[in-house]
Amino acid sequence: MKYPRKLSAGANNTVIVLSDTEVAKLYTSDTRSDIGSEAEKMRFANAVNGLVVQFGRLDYNETLQAEMLVMERIRPIDFRAYEVEIRELWLDVFDDELRTLHRAGFVHRDLKRPSDIGGLAFDNILLTEQGLRLIDVGISALQKQVGDVIFEKYVSLEEAEMAEFRSYFLNR
Repeated sequence: MKYPRKLSAGANNTVIVLSDTEVAKLYTSDTRSDIGSEAEKMRFANAVNGLVVQFGRLDYNETLQAEMLVMERIRPIDFRAYEVEIRELWLDVFDDELRTLHRAGFVHRDLKRPSDIGGLAFDNILLTEQGLRLIDVGISALQKQVGDVIFEKYVSLEEAEMAEFRSYFLNR
């Protein structure tokens, strides 16, 4: 289906612009991703710090026949226009905020896309005027939901992805 004001599309969902300040992730069919669960994880992360895109509300669009996860609109900046020294500072803050989320019981799980999914490897990490931010918490996990053993496994994998992102972000 063709959507008005489409911003992006992932494997299961499309994101459209609602206004200058809001976007909506559309849920139009069984995407194997639960809108309520994604909203809960986003709210959890937002209560910890500002690293994850801010949750707005859940809504329904009659015209599109779609459930909508409404969130803040983020406007990415190309990091390649900035000196490596500045990028290092952004990375240090990002790493601290990511570790804070881990300690609170949240893991993103999708810093680096699998190679068989389209898009750029790290396109869930965006540079904004507020620094590096995370989008798309669809497969993220809360420690209280998955338990300690699985959560620690996810954190370990994410730390390895973070090391890859550091090299990508500084050397591109």
